[in-house]
Amino acid sequence: MNRPSSALPDLARKPLPAFPGWWAALGPGIVWMALAQGSGELIWWPYLIAKYGLTFLFLLIPACLLQYPINVEIGRYTLLTGESIFHGFIRLNRVFGILLWILMSVSFLWFGAFASAGGTALAALTHLPEGWDARSQSLFWGYCSIGVFLAAIVFSKVVYVLVERFMKIVAVTTVAGLLWACLQTEVIAALPGFLRGLLGPTAPLPRPWEQQDATKLLTAIAFAGLGGFWILFYSYWLRDKGVGMAVHMGKITGPIAGKPEVITSDGFLPDALPENEDRWRKWQQFLRADVLIGIVGNLLTTLMTCLLAYALLFPKGLLPQEYELAVVQSRFFEVGWGEIGRLLFLLVAAAFLTDTWLATADAVSRMQADIVHVLFPKSRRIALRAWYYIFLALLTLITSLTMLLDTPGTLILTSAVIGFAGTVMFPVALYLLNFRCLAPKLPVWARPPDAGRWLLGLSFVIYLGLALAYGWSMLAD
Repeated sequence: MNRPSSALPDLARKPLPAFPGWWAALGPGIVWMALAQGSGELIWWPYLIAKYGLTFLFLLIPACLLQYPINVEIGRYTLLTGESIFHGFIRLNRVFGILLWILMSVSFLWFGAFASAGGTALAALTHLPEGWDARSQSLFWGYCSIGVFLAAIVFSKVVYVLVERFMKIVAVTTVAGLLWACLQTEVIAALPGFLRGLLGPTAPLPRPWEQQDATKLLTAIAFAGLGGFWILFYSYWLRDKGVGMAVHMGKITGPIAGKPEVITSDGFLPDALPENEDRWRKWQQFLRADVLIGIVGNLLTTLMTCLLAYALLFPKGLLPQEYELAVVQSRFFEVGWGEIGRLLFLLVAAAFLTDTWLATADAVSRMQADIVHVLFPKSRRIALRAWYYIFLALLTLITSLTMLLDTPGTLILTSAVIGFAGTVMFPVALYLLNFRCLAPKLPVWARPPDAGRWLLGLSFVIYLGLALAYGWSMLAD
């Protein structure tokens, strides 16, 4: 995989676009934050806190921050070339790219579980259809939500705009609701002990450790935010937003800033004009800020759900699981508003989880269409947009079938474990791509700082250690 210069050909040079302003540029980080809310915030961290108290809470902040250097380097490649990060991985090594493609495809066979997880909230909210058991009601509402979101995608002129606007609404609503819930007297009383738990375990395990929770703990740490192949979505959101050199690439589902749609397979490198140095400085500031919005925003909301779980679920031994993944947490809002609060939380939780299907179906369809165009030049006889809708249809069918196989939590964990293999490999691949292959072809001012390689190395060492610890725990079981 070590091909320091030949992996990237001499791409054509084009001007680096001027930074359009913060209000116009920000967005991908918010989508990242809203999508990340679907599993770590609402499911596994509250589960661990409700079951084991504050034992593992000290791992949350480091787990979130570990993703920062990976996200920055993913974004850096797209801002400087306009290409997707998967295109870069294929340039780095074709066999490696195909291996990642296979792993990615397998890991996303089960993401329909997020729709059925949201269905657990809608089932508890409506108790419809009458006479059906919880599983059947959850699946019914899961399929309904998929149908609604699929129609929204198909009839939307610019799908990314739909995704960004919807995810912004979900993110703002969720933060406001959780913040209000945390201001309840019962929750505030638990805050001092909770804050001490951030520094390390404050007491022995309140109950015996169950080996079956090893996968949940791994998922909570590695996916505190977005982990596995989900983290690669950020590149595609940046590209469709049209940031940096991606403004020259065109969109799959609509033009950029009113320009005619021209979708190219190969990206461009910024030329060395003097004015581009100042432009890149602004784009780099944007990238770091956008990534921090996603990571810090997700961290704060995860901390709030953990606080609520510690104050309201842990004392009663209530655990989110099986077909009640989003039901027991309704206690978060019920404390302050009673039955109305419970119903409100279930409605928010439904959007909170089912929006994961919307964003994931869109992003994975983009990835698949992009990869097919890159790997197989003859596939370009069919427009990239057509490939997008082909894969969207296939993903809808496949995930609708896999939803029937098991409970939502089990399916989500299956996807997470497969995707974790990618998490371990990404730091190494990003180092070789950005620091060894791309950097020599860039103007000096656009090359990545030395600190980036050390941060990537730290992420790799920790993720590798988690993988080895998880494998050892499974063998020891």
